Amino acid sequence: MLLSLSIIIFAGLILGYLSNKIRLPAIVGMLVAGIVLGPHGLNVLDQSILAISSDLRKIALIIILAKAGLSLDIGDLKRIGRPAVLLCFVPASFEILGFLIFAPKLLGLSLVEAGILGAVMGAVSPAIVVPRLSYLIEEHWGTKKGIPQMILAGASADDVYNIVIFTMLIGMEKGGHISLINFLKVPESIILGALLGALIGLVLSWYFKTFHIRDSLKVTIIMAIGMALYYLEGILTGMIAISGLLAVMAMGLTINNRNAEVAKRLTGKFSRLWVAAEIFLFVLVGASVDIKYASQAGIMMIVMLFIGLAFRMLGVYISILGTTLTKKERLFCLLAELPKATVQAAIGGVPLSMGLPCGKLVLSFSVIAILITAPLGAKAIDASYKKLLTRDLEHA
Repeated sequence: MLLSLSIIIFAGLILGYLSNKIRLPAIVGMLVAGIVLGPHGLNVLDQSILAISSDLRKIALIIILAKAGLSLDIGDLKRIGRPAVLLCFVPASFEILGFLIFAPKLLGLSLVEAGILGAVMGAVSPAIVVPRLSYLIEEHWGTKKGIPQMILAGASADDVYNIVIFTMLIGMEKGGHISLINFLKVPESIILGALLGALIGLVLSWYFKTFHIRDSLKVTIIMAIGMALYYLEGILTGMIAISGLLAVMAMGLTINNRNAEVAKRLTGKFSRLWVAAEIFLFVLVGASVDIKYASQAGIMMIVMLFIGLAFRMLGVYISILGTTLTKKERLFCLLAELPKATVQAAIGGVPLSMGLPCGKLVLSFSVIAILITAPLGAKAIDASYKKLLTRDLEHA
């Protein structure tokens, strides 16, 4: 196992670096590394690593959501108002709708399976979007109208919204039936998860203020609680619907709004933790992909991918209607919502690990989406912001 861990790290770093050299996101190289090293490639990774890859992806997801909560300011949502709130769920809902309409016809899926695939694909990528929009905020591009802040806030909540919907649909697929009660569990899961996370966040905020402990220990405590919340969601299934992942984000959000200085320091710690988690997440996802299977269904997957993106763009456009944004600024908002990567890598393999019939297709679709939209979205943001946004020179 130790040799496999070493191979994953070095292969991920090297191919990630080479991807950056040709102006592609590093995660593309990491995915390729996994495909080459995995059982459908050179098959050099220890089976014990592949057996726990699902748990490692869950840990990576907890890191993502904790970091998102710690960096998200409710004040930004309040200041920007309606568009920021709508971007949290409208684009994702439209994208899921696109999959519900077209995926059964194009990919031969049932309605619930199409919903699962849509929920996986409905999330925009924090790994691509967050660092780029954070840079725009630092350099004051579009900040006068709150454009990068609006997209950042929407993207963070959008991920959680999709994960909650995904979890509910997975439960329906395992149960083998659809009912109104199952759908009513979605708002129940969201509300209870948010309340539980906020309560824990209040306790942690008090604890961090009252007792002096190192930031690294604070991160360890948050991670331990995050993993316990994820486990709690699983053992309560069938009794009460509660989103452990939303609770993780709400916990970070509460800490940020009670003690912004501590949250800022912890965000930096989580960013460094993400450096290692990102390598394992994307390499192990790549290792799970059956390239032969993906190539057989590739064309229809690509067609469905762009149909889903078209629905998403419509959702984004509706969300920013009635704002003072110019046509160029609206176009930038559309482009910034393109990239898929982090959430797709984190949950794309879950249906396969659970033995669901749609598992192989969902995982293959996730990888294809990452390989196409991650570089496309990253390049679109990098190449367009100076042409489409206005710089706030007063604060630059």
